[in-house]
Amino acid sequence: MNRNNVILLAITLVLSACQSKKQQVKNADLSEVAHSYFGQKPPGLIPEVFAPGIVSVNGRNESGISFSPELDELYFTVNKEDEELAIYFSRLNGNQWTAVKRANFTKGRKKEELYPFVSLNDSRIYFTAFDSIFSDEKIWYVNRLEDSWSDAVQLGSPLNDDQVFYINQATNGDLFYTNISKRKMFSAQNRNGKYPEVQEVEIDFGHHGFISPSQDYLLVYAQNKENEDRKDFDIYVCFKENDGTWTKPIRLGNEVNSSFNEGCPSITPDSKYLFFTRSEDENNVSNLYWVRTEIIEKLRPKR
Repeated sequence: MNRNNVILLAITLVLSACQSKKQQVKNADLSEVAHSYFGQKPPGLIPEVFAPGIVSVNGRNESGISFSPELDELYFTVNKEDEELAIYFSRLNGNQWTAVKRANFTKGRKKEELYPFVSLNDSRIYFTAFDSIFSDEKIWYVNRLEDSWSDAVQLGSPLNDDQVFYINQATNGDLFYTNISKRKMFSAQNRNGKYPEVQEVEIDFGHHGFISPSQDYLLVYAQNKENEDRKDFDIYVCFKENDGTWTKPIRLGNEVNSSFNEGCPSITPDSKYLFFTRSEDENNVSNLYWVRTEIIEKLRPKR
């Protein structure tokens, strides 16, 4: 084989290897999409409706979505007209997601269930259950079993001494939630799986707060503060300072916030995506949207 042929062969092998590597990366990306997020194409920095016609169904309200740490289960709240608030779910079974259906964690012991959160550090799914709105909202949980859930248990913690909802959890096990009576955010530190003390989260305003897995920022929503004439609700972010305090709430940009109501923010366990609900008509019928979390990071104050 002459020198030119050797060079040509080497170039061909390099190009083939690069093409093969690109194809492997592409296949890996496609596999991640198919297995992690209901087969949906991930969004960029412009929010998109999540799983239209499957999870986000026109004519009803969806909110408060939560994924398992392995991204192979999802749970969310559904509110249909003239029906009770309920939690729906789907699981990844092999290469297919199961049909979305109602969970019914309390098996009729409580009339309504909403705002599920799949724990990041144990087998629990936390959620809110109640019989009468604005009267007996408490935090409950079930343990995730292989193909089902344990019996529902009301969380034994002082946090349930009041009306509370929208609970979520950081990676270290600390809980964050909204105290309905006080209309403020509270937290409860993890003490070996127990939550014996609660404390107010010192932020200027906001509720339905969601803590990032690493606790470096907190998302809340509140009525638009920039224009007193506006009555719609927007999503804000508070970043944690080095001394443990929180920045003033910073309104997310117009890509997320619109002239409609946005709320119920959540962050996926891998910290890649922000989910939220948006109501786009006068009847406040909402769908779930998702967008990359870079949209939050762009607002982080420079140090």
